[in-house]
Amino acid sequence: MAIGQRIKFFRNRKGMTQKNLGELLGFLGKTSDVRMAQYESEARVPKNDLVKEMAQIFDVSPRALTVPNIDSYLGLMHTLFALEDMYGLKIGEIDGELCLHLDKSTGMTYAAIFDMFLAWQTEAARLGNGEITKEEYDEWRYKYPQLDTSQHRAKVPSQGLSDMLVDAFLQEEKKNKKK
Repeated sequence: MAIGQRIKFFRNRKGMTQKNLGELLGFLGKTSDVRMAQYESEARVPKNDLVKEMAQIFDVSPRALTVPNIDSYLGLMHTLFALEDMYGLKIGEIDGELCLHLDKSTGMTYAAIFDMFLAWQTEAARLGNGEITKEEYDEWRYKYPQLDTSQHRAKVPSQGLSDMLVDAFLQEEKKNKKK
């Protein structure tokens, strides 16, 4: 999750407006909400000292706001926390083992992510069973979803193209009726 989305998430969590947050950070007048809108839309990126101030206001770690570096354990943890916020990824325990699972109460998010996770689990199982090589598994992961054959996705035309085709069809139908 990008920093702008995280700022907005924590601002909304605190029930604050962009103007409220901007004023608490020292931006005056109209610049307060404009500046926050720029940060949330990522037209501007806040400097580290401002991120620290926002973190204090939200009562969170600055790492909870920034885009985590997953090359560290702390960055990985904050990435997982962001995934919990965004997609309902939860931590649990099954047979004494820690596991990550999807929260079914997230509705459409659950259904979409479930299909993707199932495809991933299927390919991982194929690797584990010796049906595919590590190289084939890696190719599947690194080119996902290009090589994913588990889901049947249909390409749907844009609304504009769809409208144009319907209009063309109706005009052709009118011509045929006149004949």
